[in-house]
Amino acid sequence: MNHLLVTGGMGFIGSNFIRHMLERYGDGDLFITNLDLLTYAGNPEKLRDVASHPRYRFVRGDILDAKLVGSLLAEGVDTIVHFAAESHVDRSIADPQLFLRTNVLGTHTLLQEALKSGVKRFLHISTDEVYGSLGAKGSFTERTAARPNSPYSASKAASDFIVRAYGKTYGLPVIISRCSNNYGPYQHPEKLIPKTIIHALGGKPIPVYGDGSNIRDWLHVRDHCAALDLILQKGAPGEVYNVGGNNESTNLNIVRMILGELGLPESLIRFTEDRPGHDRRYAINARKLRKDTGWAPSVSLRDGLRQTIEWYAANAGWWKPLLDGEGE
Repeated sequence: MNHLLVTGGMGFIGSNFIRHMLERYGDGDLFITNLDLLTYAGNPEKLRDVASHPRYRFVRGDILDAKLVGSLLAEGVDTIVHFAAESHVDRSIADPQLFLRTNVLGTHTLLQEALKSGVKRFLHISTDEVYGSLGAKGSFTERTAARPNSPYSASKAASDFIVRAYGKTYGLPVIISRCSNNYGPYQHPEKLIPKTIIHALGGKPIPVYGDGSNIRDWLHVRDHCAALDLILQKGAPGEVYNVGGNNESTNLNIVRMILGELGLPESLIRFTEDRPGHDRRYAINARKLRKDTGWAPSVSLRDGLRQTIEWYAANAGWWKPLLDGEGE
């Protein structure tokens, strides 16, 4: 692992991952090329602090541009970490074709070029949403069948399958990771936790889908990045690894916790019409990852939310330009 091509490195998780890797290995032989198209979710401000790092460079471009991807891989890239994806469920409902283009065809372009160049490791970052919705009991394991319920999760499941096929058919050394809901600094304001924090800081009503009882397993982005680091070091080619925070909570409870931390009344909560096909519950079983790599989450939900609130309160200059005029 000497030269990483990170796709989507200006996104939320990708930017945190690049910062994590440079902090840990930036004084050694590691070099990172960050390929990002800079869509609405990609923002160079996320990595301004490392823009001049001697072991890092940014290239603006599309993962569907096979010529560009091939030229970057020819520079000695031995590892691809593939974050680039459209990821917001509401947007996928409005424009499914965009999600199929980026998440499926874009991933396929990367796989084709990776096979040509002989990369040693291809880590595909996926999501627990490919598994569908859980009942009141149980959790997702790596053997759980994919049953996606939104255009977003369907596009990610399709990309998982093509990644697996390139491993099985062509022998490409692929690994798939499937994470639960991430949160932390630099997350786009369209997502639940930053949207709630931003509305609360402004004293504005906080929208909550349905009755707020949908359950997610919350994972601090710092813990996720640590897990991906270990997967690159110790993960076995051809395997799938679930990454979860062991922090199940309803959406309504998340909102209440944020309001409680800020000392604000729950009267700010506004229940809205539920989104179509809204999965009821996700829960991750990450025992395989712990067994194979020794990873375990280190950030509790309460501490993580407190840190995230503090970050958004101190960084309004980053998120205010991203608001889309819909009352955030």
